[in-house]
Amino acid sequence: MRPFSTRPVTPASSPADPRSLRAVLGADLTAGLCVAGLLLPEAVAYAGLARLPVAHALVAVLAGLVVYALLGRSRDAIVAPTSSSASLAAAAAAGLAGIAHAEALLALTLAAGAVLLLLAAARQGQLSAFVSRPVLRGFAFALAITIVIKQLPDVLGVLPPPGLDVLHLLVWVLGHAGDWHATSLLVALATGALIALLRRQPTWPASLIALVVAIAATRLLGLQGYGVAVVGAVEAPAFAPHLPALALDAWLNVAELAVGLVVLLFAESWGSMRSLALQRGDTLNANRELFALGVANLASGLLQGMPVGAGFSASAANHGAGAQSRRAGVVACVVVAVAIAVALPALHWLPRPVLAVAVIAALWHALSPRPLLATWHLGRDRLLIAGAVVAVLALGLLHGMLASIALSLVEALRRFSQPVLHELGALPGTRNFVNRPEHPEAEAVPGALILRPQEPLFFASAERVMAEADSRLAASGMGTLVLSLEESGDLDSTAFECLLELDRRLAGRGQRLLLARVKEPVRALLRANAADGLGREERQFWSVADAAAAVTAPAAR
Repeated sequence: MRPFSTRPVTPASSPADPRSLRAVLGADLTAGLCVAGLLLPEAVAYAGLARLPVAHALVAVLAGLVVYALLGRSRDAIVAPTSSSASLAAAAAAGLAGIAHAEALLALTLAAGAVLLLLAAARQGQLSAFVSRPVLRGFAFALAITIVIKQLPDVLGVLPPPGLDVLHLLVWVLGHAGDWHATSLLVALATGALIALLRRQPTWPASLIALVVAIAATRLLGLQGYGVAVVGAVEAPAFAPHLPALALDAWLNVAELAVGLVVLLFAESWGSMRSLALQRGDTLNANRELFALGVANLASGLLQGMPVGAGFSASAANHGAGAQSRRAGVVACVVVAVAIAVALPALHWLPRPVLAVAVIAALWHALSPRPLLATWHLGRDRLLIAGAVVAVLALGLLHGMLASIALSLVEALRRFSQPVLHELGALPGTRNFVNRPEHPEAEAVPGALILRPQEPLFFASAERVMAEADSRLAASGMGTLVLSLEESGDLDSTAFECLLELDRRLAGRGQRLLLARVKEPVRALLRANAADGLGREERQFWSVADAAAAVTAPAAR
């Protein structure tokens, strides 16, 4: 495995004097305190989403923060449990029959970490691009709706039957409006109003303040006596290394289910990191971030934590609070560790409606339809957006995620495999060749049809592209076909064979094939395997203009 670069990302303006250094350290301290105030309530909330004791989420927070501070490179990323990874891991763990839920989820965390490390070793950071942004936005929106619906029973103080999917749960809650607990609902509304008010100050830990106020109110006002449910006793993390004792076939099942979790973790994390880095002008290495996320998940799983990733809410909060380096994550880690040591018993008195509102508040940004509407108004990828939303709501989180990934891949294959060929013509007085239907002034080259495939040639598109090119040449009555390969950096064996077959068909009819804009890998392939045909230098050209000149001046060849 090639060694990773350890060069840190430097801020746009490095402090040159002690006063600047103090300002940077102060900004990191403020951001770290703000992030810790967000991570503590999120840890409690996301443990509930994963159906795990809170201790597992607290371990994951500390493991993610420590490992990423040591290995990561983003100044903004906060690696900790996220709502999406907690929900997806819980859904995947439920599909592992015969394994205790906690053991299954720990095994998934370890498997996800191992797969991330393997992808990093193979330098496959670009794989996140195969899940399109519209699909991710649709998935995030549907996930947020799913999680909010699942919080409604706690907000309303009702106990639904177990095993209901999200749509049936919503129907059940609405159908039992007469059973809603008024005091629980009042507590939830008051908490939501308080968080909304506190969020007007970006550096204030709104959710943490709301939780502290709720705990104090429970003790002073005796909210339990009014029927408001509380979280109950919270065990302290053990931080004891543990490896789930599973059979080989069980680990294989875990590895299969971990694929969707890995895609979600990296796509969500890389999207958060990269968008915030672009705002600062920083540069990140996707493979390095894969490596850091892999080690963070392995560390979390070995210490009995849950999956971790760079969620947008915590990372954006870190960025918005003015973090200047990864020291902000270290500060947050120290504060969380102190809180675990000192204040953990107080969580016993946390009202469940307040915790549910904290979850909804953490997801508030994902509930906005603006990103979806912006893409929809472009008139592009509408099917991807709608398909991702419907898949999650109809199929559940795990199968919805896998269906969304499949939707991205199918759409990519559909676009790449369509035989879109542009006919090129020369702009008068220039060496530029453009698409003739879009530029009526472009002139055809006498005796030649010049075509350019819109997408790279590969096994799924090559045969159809060659057939279309052959058909259009026959219809044109020209004697020469010039095929511009500027979109194809290389050819697989299928595309290579299809190209040779086209050459033979044209030669059999007394026509010829010339290639333009041929890249070095394609030239080397043709020289080595088609030396007497398309591999000859006089049939390959660096530009379309040179190929056109060879057609109109045959004596110069």
